Amino acid sequence: MLDTSLLSLWSLIIPGGFVVGFLVGMTGVGAGSLMTPFLIAHVGVQPALAVGTDLLFASITKASAAAPHHNFGNVNWRIVRWLAAGSVPGSVAMLALIEWLEPDLATMAHVIKSALVVALILSSAAILVYPMMLKRKAISSVEAGSDQPVRPLPTLLLGLLLGSIVTLTSVGAGAIGVVVLTLLYPALRTRHLIGTDIVHAVPLTLVSGLGHLSMGNTNFTLLGLLLVGSLPGIAIGSRLTGRLPDKLLRAALAAILVFAAYQLWLKS
Repeated sequence: MLDTSLLSLWSLIIPGGFVVGFLVGMTGVGAGSLMTPFLIAHVGVQPALAVGTDLLFASITKASAAAPHHNFGNVNWRIVRWLAAGSVPGSVAMLALIEWLEPDLATMAHVIKSALVVALILSSAAILVYPMMLKRKAISSVEAGSDQPVRPLPTLLLGLLLGSIVTLTSVGAGAIGVVVLTLLYPALRTRHLIGTDIVHAVPLTLVSGLGHLSMGNTNFTLLGLLLVGSLPGIAIGSRLTGRLPDKLLRAALAAILVFAAYQLWLKS
């Protein structure tokens, strides 16, 4: 876990972390979708190690964003609880399945890469579809506050699905989660959708990350280098949000995710 050999790659990891953090800061999505493919395709990290390290990275960065959303009243805690009621057991179940199957490194790498390709394509589609869903929501309904009634069973099932996908690939908590939440709660204000999704991602990524840590799928040297690069990137990207057309940003991010999926497919 303290493999200091990665220190020699600091000149690649820190700038890469900065670019990913910058894009996340500007668009609000893509931490797992961008970071894990970058670690696998460009840094050469083993897929399981990339997923485990990225999950702890996501738990730290999302926790830093969760507090402001709570303070601004952007969180529907009842939805968070129902999501977590599905995602945490889903994460634990996926971790237990991985532990029980005890796949060798080659098999595990192939499964993660294949699942990542699918998750990245779904995330790319979700990023493009989300603005159209917002337009339809604005036309067809009056937005409700953060106290909108909860739909327990569909929310629980969404959490279960996210818990499984995120634990295996580290992708899906952001783009896919927000889109499905929009379908389930079309009257919920956008800031409440985003705040709720971010807060829910904190326990999910933490539980998943700790599970991977217990299996040895975490490198703290890598985690530290990523944080050194990404935290300034997130801060700068957040300040520039709104300076560029949203359509351009989303199209560029979707294209990056598809390209990342293509690179992983070539390596699988």
